[in-house]
Amino acid sequence: MSQDLMGVRVAIMATDGFEESELAVPKATLAAEGIEVHIVSPERGTIRAWAETQWGDDYPVDKSLDEVSSHDYHALVLPGGVINPDNLRTNEKALTFARGFFQEGKPVGAICHAAWTLINAGVVEGRRMTSVPSLRKDLENAGAKWEDSEVVCDSAFVTSRLPKDLDAFCSKMIEEIHEGRHRKQHA
Repeated sequence: MSQDLMGVRVAIMATDGFEESELAVPKATLAAEGIEVHIVSPERGTIRAWAETQWGDDYPVDKSLDEVSSHDYHALVLPGGVINPDNLRTNEKALTFARGFFQEGKPVGAICHAAWTLINAGVVEGRRMTSVPSLRKDLENAGAKWEDSEVVCDSAFVTSRLPKDLDAFCSKMIEEIHEGRHRKQHA
């Protein structure tokens, strides 16, 4: 546990259909560093994971989007899956919440299909990033500079492709959280 990360709060924004490992692994890794982690979702209650080929476990929501602001957290993590970001990208509260972290220069991590949410939030133009390969054209059409790497970091904006990249993703997120706000992070 890292003493200098005590008191740090990170939001993991998700809804039903998130890829289970892409929420569970970052949540456990960040918590092991002493970070307080909240699952934030459009509604209170529980959200259901997608575990590669079938429905997974239910996860309790700590806060609804109505109860939080980007000001309440030091960083944001967005797990992928197909269903989860497809729903979040049409939710204006989710887009506003995500956009706030970029405007405040705070670290943001997105893995797999989570980039869909960020395309709709209008924060990917001119940014170096990666994602699941099937989103490459979506990101390029939105003005991002896509690359095929296990982790890409562009001024506190951390992206990864797939669950096999979670170790690199989590390590880079912790490094960026240690560094705090970044002047070059932008919406």
